[in-house]
Amino acid sequence: MCSRIGSVLVWYVSYGSNMNAARFGCYLAGGTPSGGRLAFPGCRDPAQPVRTRGCELPGGIYFATESLVWGGGRAFYDPGLPGTAAARAYLITAEQFSDVVAQEMYREPGEDLDLTAALETGRATLGPGRYETLVCAGELDGHPLLTFTAPWVWTDVELLAPSARYLRMLATGLREAHGWDPLRAGAYLASRPGAAGTWTAERIAALA
Repeated sequence: MCSRIGSVLVWYVSYGSNMNAARFGCYLAGGTPSGGRLAFPGCRDPAQPVRTRGCELPGGIYFATESLVWGGGRAFYDPGLPGTAAARAYLITAEQFSDVVAQEMYREPGEDLDLTAALETGRATLGPGRYETLVCAGELDGHPLLTFTAPWVWTDVELLAPSARYLRMLATGLREAHGWDPLRAGAYLASRPGAAGTWTAERIAALA
């Protein structure tokens, strides 16, 4: 459970393509990510994160539903999966976090989210959308660790293999955040539900 805190800063924890700092920059300042199909308007406040660091979430990721940006399956976080999910945390304002969530849902940013339920209970479903369930995974340096995912669990949805360009973005993000070599990043991604059986560590490593 996360305690309520008064700070305007939160850790946004990315387990997907936003682990790549340049890609995340398109959510902050606007633009089209390298290899992506859509442009994003950016946050009301385009300031860079106060800090960033690699981290882990309890649980795991899987790939499902087709991405309009990358093609192929998207990454989703399921705390019920065994193991840990490699991630990257960005210390940003609660307003920026709200705008990132809006852009993940292909909406115009500008409305502040009520984070109270997520901070008090650790989870809050704001709507039925694929990235409208907030998860608070604890605190770091006095600021909550927040991410978002789908309201379902991984066994409730049809898995879909991710595209090469999406995996390239995830792999580079893992290397940036954790210092992993290409093969280690490839092995991690190739073992995730949805990618397993379609992608190998070697094929993903060769994408970099």
